Amino acid sequence: MPVLSVNTRSLLNGKFNANKFPWITGAIGLVLSLMYVPLLFHWVHGWMFKSISIEHEYFSHGMIGIPFAAYLAWQSRSKLISLTASVRDQFSGVAVCAIAGILYLSNLVEPINLSLPVMLTGIILTFTGRAGLRILGFPMLLLWLATPNELPYLVAPFTAPLQILIANVAGMILKLLGFPVTVDQFYLYLNGRQVEVAPYCAGLKMMFTSVYVALLLLNWTGLDQRRKFVLFFVSCAAGLSVIGNIMRNTILTYFHGTGQDGLFFWLHDSWGGDLYSAGLLGILVWWIGKFESRSIPLSPKEDQS
Repeated sequence: MPVLSVNTRSLLNGKFNANKFPWITGAIGLVLSLMYVPLLFHWVHGWMFKSISIEHEYFSHGMIGIPFAAYLAWQSRSKLISLTASVRDQFSGVAVCAIAGILYLSNLVEPINLSLPVMLTGIILTFTGRAGLRILGFPMLLLWLATPNELPYLVAPFTAPLQILIANVAGMILKLLGFPVTVDQFYLYLNGRQVEVAPYCAGLKMMFTSVYVALLLLNWTGLDQRRKFVLFFVSCAAGLSVIGNIMRNTILTYFHGTGQDGLFFWLHDSWGGDLYSAGLLGILVWWIGKFESRSIPLSPKEDQS
């Protein structure tokens, strides 16, 4: 009877460790690069030059989130090296990878996009088991939340209450400033010129970005260990995006209604919108810095949780 090698016995016993088969890691890395580097390039190019669909522009926060997720995963490599996957996790991981392959080969934009986080989830499960998924939980969350999909398109029909709120508050502000504004649902009329607070102008993109950046900041500062504070800060980030968008639509209505079309274009379609977004995110950075400087150490119970 032939004698099995140590590596072969480990594989048959369900104690596969990728570090004992370095060529497998290299081969998988090469295949993933060939599959997904062009996809990532397509995302980044679309986010930077707006050559991607409107819905997919909502995920432009991935330009900072995906590199940060890769950094966190790299920082966790020492914890992952010693992990082995059970037979059950290996079969589950292979099944997830097979699903990702089907999505990738579908030749449809949304499934191809989603195949990236699904594939990485399957690979992590195959080689490191559920323990690896727990360690890489936050980096994978960042990747999932940065993967372009049709969620903004699905949410848009339900934004009417937010549109009406923004239009009415913006109209009230302009009236208090002495401008003859008329508000009809989510339409504002100033000097006979109309401004519509459309579904894609209701601030959903900024809300997505604000919540995403809030999660990044919470992890960066270590304040993500305080669950109540996480909920509070994320809620504040979403609320800040709504307030900021009310001010933006107020200014846009003023520019358009007073015939300042150049300034309207600058804030609505040009780099003025990027400056506005950067300002809101800067407030979040400043705000969490204040919280971090005043925070008290975690109690043993909180630290254990």
